[in-house]
Amino acid sequence: MPRPPPSPPTPPLFFVLTTVVFLILVAATVSEDSDPESDCTNKWIHIRHLPPQFNLHLLTNCSQYPLFDDFCPYLSNHGLGQKTHNNSHSWYRTDPFMLELIFHRRMLEYPCLTSDPNLADAVYIPYYAGIDSLKYLFGPEINSSFNHGLDLFHYLVHVDSPSIWRNYQGHDHFLVMARPAWDFSQPLSNDPPIFGTSFLELPEFFNVTALTVESRAYPWQEKAIPYPTSFHPPNLAYLESWINRIRKSRRSTLMLFAAGGGISANPNIRRSIRLECDNSTNLNADATGYAKFCEFVDCSNGVCEHDPIMVMKPMLQASFCLQPPGDTPTRRSTFDGILAGCIPVFFEDLSAKKQYGWHLPEEEYSEFSVFIAKEDVVFKGLKIVDVLMSIPRTEVRRMRDKLLEMMPRIMYRKHGSSLGLRSKKDAFDVAVEGTLQRIKSRIQEFAYQ
Repeated sequence: MPRPPPSPPTPPLFFVLTTVVFLILVAATVSEDSDPESDCTNKWIHIRHLPPQFNLHLLTNCSQYPLFDDFCPYLSNHGLGQKTHNNSHSWYRTDPFMLELIFHRRMLEYPCLTSDPNLADAVYIPYYAGIDSLKYLFGPEINSSFNHGLDLFHYLVHVDSPSIWRNYQGHDHFLVMARPAWDFSQPLSNDPPIFGTSFLELPEFFNVTALTVESRAYPWQEKAIPYPTSFHPPNLAYLESWINRIRKSRRSTLMLFAAGGGISANPNIRRSIRLECDNSTNLNADATGYAKFCEFVDCSNGVCEHDPIMVMKPMLQASFCLQPPGDTPTRRSTFDGILAGCIPVFFEDLSAKKQYGWHLPEEEYSEFSVFIAKEDVVFKGLKIVDVLMSIPRTEVRRMRDKLLEMMPRIMYRKHGSSLGLRSKKDAFDVAVEGTLQRIKSRIQEFAYQ
């Protein structure tokens, strides 16, 4: 379990240099025979060889975007961040926007890599799109955000082995973009540009599969994959130890709301939740078996983002975790809650059901979550407490068991993890498997065009 922060942070330059040097060393040693016993039929992936201006060099600017954050401390451990305390083996201060680094590091140990693009079933572009977008979102090129991605496209198509792209016009390529797709979806016609870049609006990239932490409802080219949490176990024993802790945890709170916002005078779901949570202190919870009906953890201004103990401890003590939309429909908190065995309560389908189909199959949502329409709460006076209290305890236990069964699929295990843990598919494995299936389908369609 995470503990309060220990020693002073290591200098940012050390994080950058360590990450850069290690990634280069790993990239130089990984090959397609790294796991000779793997069945790689229809699973071969080729990694495009990008110059460091598209990934590693971007990390050296980690402190140059004060309007965003100084993300230098989160580069350590190849994007997992610093350990929560010196003796931690599984818990890190992970920033979700470092998913591009985490995914890249894991891809370098993927067992079915090939150096021959002609043998590959898919082609990975190790481009740190979200980090590169910062110069357009918060930096000096804010008025040129429609250029985001054009240099990459020129390199892929005209500089580095153009035939790799030309084989399928990019249909076999994929990349990771560690921000909501909305941040890359500014129409090219916007003049002057507003917040966001136009990467996903460029016709040049329409054929590429983009793995984002949140997708839009309509474009086919992007697919949402889980936000990274702070839990990255290195072996099966640490995962099983955490699962045992969840099973033994006493759920003394009916529902938990860990978030910011909800203070606006205008009607909205977060405001309704805050008001109901405040008023629940006047209700008698003793007869229900709960010590309290609702707990609110104030995560305003990102104070919970890199301190997992602030949310994990109360989540372990709650039966249900409320997951209303905020600035965008999805929340990292959804995956933090699942990790704590706290049953998610959703208020709109775009918060998860229409997002993470590979990791959280849509047809299974009733087995591990609760849905309450936000309009019923905000405008019709429906009480969330009443809905949750009406669920039988046996059903609550069954839903939690389902969460524990699903948990490995939504976490990103630590790179270099043990063979036993690798036998369980994690969020990376599921994302790669889904990407390969999607690309196979797209290539078949392309062949008949």
